[in-house]
Amino acid sequence: MFHPFQKPAHDKSVSETAFSCVRDGLTIRGTEYRPAGTCLPAAIVSHGFMADQNSVRHYAQRLAEIGYAAYCFDFNGGSVTNSKSDGKTTEMSVLTEAADLEALMDHVVRLPYISQTGIFLMGCSQGGFVSALTAAKRGDMVSRLALFYPALCIPDDARAGKMMFARFDPHNIPETVNCGPMKLGRRYVTDVLDMDPFAEIVPYPGPVLIVHGTRDHIVHPNYAYRAYEAYRNRSGAGASVCLEMIEGGGHGFSGGHDKRAIEKLVQFAKEEGSPQKFQ
Repeated sequence: MFHPFQKPAHDKSVSETAFSCVRDGLTIRGTEYRPAGTCLPAAIVSHGFMADQNSVRHYAQRLAEIGYAAYCFDFNGGSVTNSKSDGKTTEMSVLTEAADLEALMDHVVRLPYISQTGIFLMGCSQGGFVSALTAAKRGDMVSRLALFYPALCIPDDARAGKMMFARFDPHNIPETVNCGPMKLGRRYVTDVLDMDPFAEIVPYPGPVLIVHGTRDHIVHPNYAYRAYEAYRNRSGAGASVCLEMIEGGGHGFSGGHDKRAIEKLVQFAKEEGSPQKFQ
């Protein structure tokens, strides 16, 4: 069986190729980073709210360097600038992004050079929340799950009527909500209004890594601790969960904080394990 880590860690022989796939008539566009070889393990990296693939491509590149065929992409309607994918921001929600991610997973596993031993999902902020929800739903396809400052606060924020720059009455939600430069639709709120994120994510049975900054003022560190406890107490799940708190780290890592987070990501990606083949 192919081992994703036979290549030297600093081998730069990685090809970069644009790709696309479709979800409900909307085209998702992104970038594949692929090392040489066949039967490659796959990794998909999801960006956060109001961002795009450029914000996470260095994670995909690093995973490719250690042997993964790695993918980053733009969510449909996920950004007002730089997004190459289709869709309107007013039609985007956590659940539409989860559907995007599922469509990409189905696309990736059909590629002839991809191993059928599961996909490593990684996500940042809202992309982390989306990755956790998707892993819970499609756990048979997910080998590992890495969450960087996952925005599990989104349902609580919706109930409070305060989502990033947006303010609204949660009992009388308007058709559109202004969130700084981004206009959101009503469904962005209603799709999560009654959601318990910690109950939603725990069906995923595999290994989990959570990395969060101690000075995150957008997603309070308490959400990371609560997610850790939820995963740790999964009924019947023997898989590991690790929580790495980055001292002084904010929402979105840079410099030394990002270096430490990447080191933890690579360590997690290299951990021994034999995921089951999926159908």
